[in-house]
Amino acid sequence: MDEELRQDGIGEADQLDRLWTPHRMAYIRGENKPADATSGECPFCRVPHLADADGLVVRRGALAYVVLNLYPYAPGHLMVCPYRHVADYSDTTDEEVVEIAALTRQAMRVIRSVSGAGGFNIGMNQGAIAGAGIAAHLHQHVVPRWAGDQNFMPIIGRTKVLPELLTDTRTLLAEAWDRV
Repeated sequence: MDEELRQDGIGEADQLDRLWTPHRMAYIRGENKPADATSGECPFCRVPHLADADGLVVRRGALAYVVLNLYPYAPGHLMVCPYRHVADYSDTTDEEVVEIAALTRQAMRVIRSVSGAGGFNIGMNQGAIAGAGIAAHLHQHVVPRWAGDQNFMPIIGRTKVLPELLTDTRTLLAEAWDRV
């Protein structure tokens, strides 16, 4: 005997389960986005002035630093950011390019060593039209990937699956940085 489907709320019954992630509304509403493009409003300019654990900083270099993404696509999603408030990759100095590349390479090694990531998505969204959430300050994403990972979750469930707290992930990666 079939049970009658009962779904309260708006819309047609579709028999899909719902994963509720109300904490994502802060990101969707842009609550942490800067009010303007100045360095005074920029979170990537503010983070280096915080303690590493408070700012989720994994590693500091001379010209750039590595920080966990506050709204990650996958566990261990890092960003490599120059300290200097610069928006366009073509405006970086040769020294900044070298350090961003070196930190990115080491980030991959560290993430692989602690989580067994099978691949990575690495890239920069240059400009708001290209998808940069904070277009005024260059940041390179390092997103670890695994076979059969949560690819479908953001697309179908509009949800990210993270198995541990960001502070725990930051500690794990920061402690492994020099060992790898």
